Amino acid sequence: MNPAYATVDHVFTVPLDHAAPGGDTLQVFAREVADPARAGEDLPWLLYLQGGPGGKSPRPSGTSPGWLAHALKTHRVLLLDQRGTGRSTPLTARAAARFPDPARLAAHLGHFRADSIVADAELIRRALCGDRPWTTLGQSYGGFLTLTYLSQAPEGLTACYVAGGLPGLTATADEVYARTFPRVRERVHAFYARYPEDAGRLRRIADLLTAEDVRLPDGDRLTVRRLRTLGLVLGMGDGHERLHWLLDEALDADGELSDTFLHQVMALTGFTDNPLYAVLQETLYGQGAGPTGWAAARAHAADPDFAEDADPLLLTGEMIYPWMFQDIRGLRPFADAADHLARRADWAPLYDPARLAANTVPLAAAVYHDDIYVDAGLSLDTARTLGAARVWVTNEWEHDGLAASGDRVLAHLMDLAAGRV
Repeated sequence: MNPAYATVDHVFTVPLDHAAPGGDTLQVFAREVADPARAGEDLPWLLYLQGGPGGKSPRPSGTSPGWLAHALKTHRVLLLDQRGTGRSTPLTARAAARFPDPARLAAHLGHFRADSIVADAELIRRALCGDRPWTTLGQSYGGFLTLTYLSQAPEGLTACYVAGGLPGLTATADEVYARTFPRVRERVHAFYARYPEDAGRLRRIADLLTAEDVRLPDGDRLTVRRLRTLGLVLGMGDGHERLHWLLDEALDADGELSDTFLHQVMALTGFTDNPLYAVLQETLYGQGAGPTGWAAARAHAADPDFAEDADPLLLTGEMIYPWMFQDIRGLRPFADAADHLARRADWAPLYDPARLAANTVPLAAAVYHDDIYVDAGLSLDTARTLGAARVWVTNEWEHDGLAASGDRVLAHLMDLAAGRV
């Protein structure tokens, strides 16, 4: 029986700083995937831009998302591990600890934003395709990368598909969190409406953590503030159920936290596989408008509904806070460097609004109406300024609609870009 996919692994050497190509270099990994029946054909390329930041591309398997099989009907797909992730010179906690001082680590991390990832992609495109442009599919943060790509090198693109990832072109971190905190509040209340008993469970767990020194399997103390970051899962289509069943087994017969619960909380909140998600989160919104300055922490402190003694206890979303770099083992080596990044004021803009307004590359974007990660209002504001863009607003899917829908979201985006719907 033929394998489901024909794959070829590629490794590319890229400059750490594309503005100084004679300096330090990184290795960037990408996996080429094709339908075995069409592997020998001269198919157009589709570059997949993973969400995050700090996430590696999916690994093809028998449980790969339906969008991949759909894309392989017409394209050869490149699954890119963005710099610092997966097999692309991974910037892990261990790697961060090797830097001699926080300022040098922060300067290094400054080369891991969207502009550098797009420059990597263009180097890779020329190596694989020569002068031929390719198509991109951006999930979440991959949509942010798409608009940077269209700003920097639209000549490399034939079409762009974006799922849940149109950023506000000029939105500051403060503006983003002013919109997303209320959405998180609404989502937590919706969770409690669906599972009323879980409000009481979470309060009991929080009280226990306040009264006792509870340790996770890796030795980190489980605090109330870390517990609350479990709200991140509520942005996904199955998030309510995942959180409910996690809480269902949280307390054992003696009223103590179960080993199963502690292990799962450690895995869900430890950033072991993707520390760059936390380190780079607010740098997404750094575009020369001054320091981001831990914007999520300021917004959180200003909202009494999110106080630890509030009732009901509100969980938080994808917001990143400075305390995480002290409390979480996998983030500690980044702590001082993350503070350097939060204070940095000279970030270069990631988007060119004039060039995007004049864009001629077909772009089809899904905007999820109830998204708690990427604000739909900001996405629609951006969509109105983009040339050659067609937008599909839907409340059928949550932030993970591309993967959760099988092939439906990608198929609709392809039809939308081609003018078939």
